[in-house]
Amino acid sequence: MTALTEQIALASDTRSSRTKPSRGLDRAFHLAAVSSAMLVLLVLAGILGSIVYGGWPAFREFGFGFVTSSAWNVGTEQYGALVAVIGTLASAFLALLIGVPISIGIAVYLTQLCPGWARKPVAMTIELLASVPSIIYGMWGLFIFAPLFARYIQIPVSNVVEGLPIVGTILYARVPSGVGVLTAGIILAIMIVPFVASITRDMLDQIPTVLRESAYGIGCTTWEVVRHVLVPQASVSIIGAIMLGLGRALGETMAVTFVVGNANRLSASIFDPSSTIASRIANEFNEADGMQLNALMALGCLLFVITFIVLIIARLLTRRAKVA
Repeated sequence: MTALTEQIALASDTRSSRTKPSRGLDRAFHLAAVSSAMLVLLVLAGILGSIVYGGWPAFREFGFGFVTSSAWNVGTEQYGALVAVIGTLASAFLALLIGVPISIGIAVYLTQLCPGWARKPVAMTIELLASVPSIIYGMWGLFIFAPLFARYIQIPVSNVVEGLPIVGTILYARVPSGVGVLTAGIILAIMIVPFVASITRDMLDQIPTVLRESAYGIGCTTWEVVRHVLVPQASVSIIGAIMLGLGRALGETMAVTFVVGNANRLSASIFDPSSTIASRIANEFNEADGMQLNALMALGCLLFVITFIVLIIARLLTRRAKVA
């Protein structure tokens, strides 16, 4: 009985000696985690505060007209963000329109149709595109893709649609140089494909095999399995992947700067040159001073607001998909 009592006391002492350090480590871990979260918020607040402080003189000088004006004249110090905002949204929208179907198609092929021996090489090749620096995409787009695009796409299409209503306005190139909003959208689409395709493929792989086998067992075709089983099951993750690609497209700088044309003019044609917020900041920030610098900082504020709105839309879409 005495020996049993001594063993219980020893076990209790051992447990207490382990509990005290573990509580201390738990507190330290909790403090480190909270500090990391607060650090991210502080950095974000610092970035936002600095660009708002730098862009406030432009907002105070031009008011809401800064957003609605298309003027950008350094000599007269008249600045407006409309051209850059429209160029940013148009190029990002074209990138999604081109890149998302390709990305989903790649993910479906890798998970449903690709032979086992080819799956890893194909997936590795797709993921390798994500490691290519953006400036390489820009140089390739300017020196290789743009001349070919002008020769085989812009010129023939412009000759066909010239004078036609609506279509002629959208697809006619006044100066078929190969650079423009559509070219920027195509380059951005190539850049976002690896991200969207990789995330979508991983999510489709995680869908239980029994769901696919059940669908095939009742006579569904591959298209019906993808359309009615896989995509609804992974819809939340696919929306998140698309929004990740959209964020990449909105903030891309160097590649777009090479191929968008950097022209401050509004045009209904997607073949014509334009500019984006990121490309304008990249082109002018190094030599900007005074009100021009304030206007560029104000453009940064607008880009932050646009990405924040995109984040809110993504949250609403994912919540709606979860409910459905």
